Amino acid sequence: MNIDVLCVGHASYDLVFSVAHHPAEDEKIFAESLVSCGGGPAANAAVTVAKLGFKAAFSGYLGQDIYGEKHYQELRQYGVNTDLIIRGTSPTPLSTVLVKADGKRALINYKGETRPLLSEAIDFYGITPKVILFDGHEPQLSTSLLKRTQSEKIPTVLDAGSVHEGTLALMEQVDYLVCSEKFARQFAGDQETALTRLAENSPTVVITLGERGLIWQRGQERGVLPAFSVNAIDTTGAGDAFHGAFAAAIVLKMNWLDALRYASAAGALCCTKIGARSGLPSKEEHRALLER
Repeated sequence: MNIDVLCVGHASYDLVFSVAHHPAEDEKIFAESLVSCGGGPAANAAVTVAKLGFKAAFSGYLGQDIYGEKHYQELRQYGVNTDLIIRGTSPTPLSTVLVKADGKRALINYKGETRPLLSEAIDFYGITPKVILFDGHEPQLSTSLLKRTQSEKIPTVLDAGSVHEGTLALMEQVDYLVCSEKFARQFAGDQETALTRLAENSPTVVITLGERGLIWQRGQERGVLPAFSVNAIDTTGAGDAFHGAFAAAIVLKMNWLDALRYASAAGALCCTKIGARSGLPSKEEHRALLER
């Protein structure tokens, strides 16, 4: 199986409602529009990789329900390899996203009785991608795969969106810890303290800060990178796009600052459309922003 980036973790189906404001207690509001599409950090990252022109695969769970089937077919339409997906009778995780005109969002995720896959659920024998991206939502599967790939020197990336069992289990084992501001605050109270503490045990740490760009540390070297200026209308999926493009940049063996800029462009472009999946940039859109 020829794969540039293998993305392991969460897949959901998203119902994205555009609203004038987020509802208050006992308030009924009407949505201005609805976008329905596949979602989930690792699944969105896989689509990002494919849209940027690389060979992507997603490994995780999708139910045999209508949402799982829709998402499965959507991944195939984008050219994402689906051979490492487990289908089952448990429901596909469903997300309802409320997006305001300023791009700020509120999200509700429902998993029902769906549980993370066991470590032996998927046989990765003979699968040797150039980069592996984890989102932490399949901790047992990811830990098992990571043990094998460490001996093969395959670069690994963790999308640490929040502090939970999976991100805590993987954060010190990957080559690139790329986390959100939310993760940083949960972990250490603020991003600067988090960067210092995380870098004590992780060789490379990046903390994304939305419209304020990002901060990073590699060994003893630190830096900042401003965000691209775009008209943001929905921030859903921006982090997923960043992580997918970051993994692709590692495949290309870009120099460090170019890799961060490459990833930042994808994250910024995702904010310019409603819905995470529809906002993931094409190769042409991405190139145009980088050359601007």
